[in-house]
Amino acid sequence: MKRTDIIIHQRERLSNRYKYLIEKAYNIKETDHELSDIFEYKAIKLLGKLKKLDYFLIEELEPIS
Repeated sequence: MKRTDIIIHQRERLSNRYKYLIEKAYNIKETDHELSDIFEYKAIKLLGKLKKLDYFLIEELEPIS
C-alpha cells in the first residue's frame, strides 16, 4: 500500500467516526448535556486529526519543485 492510500483510508475512518460522534452528540443534547459535551469534545479532537491528515495528503500529492 502506498502512503497516500494509507492516509486516505485513515481519513475515511476518522471522518466516519467524526460524523457518528457529532450525530450522537446532537441526539443526546436534549436529555444529557454533559454526555453531549463529551461527544462534541471527542469529535473536535478528531477534526484536528482530520486536518493534519489533509495537510499530509496535500504534501504527498504535490510534486516537489
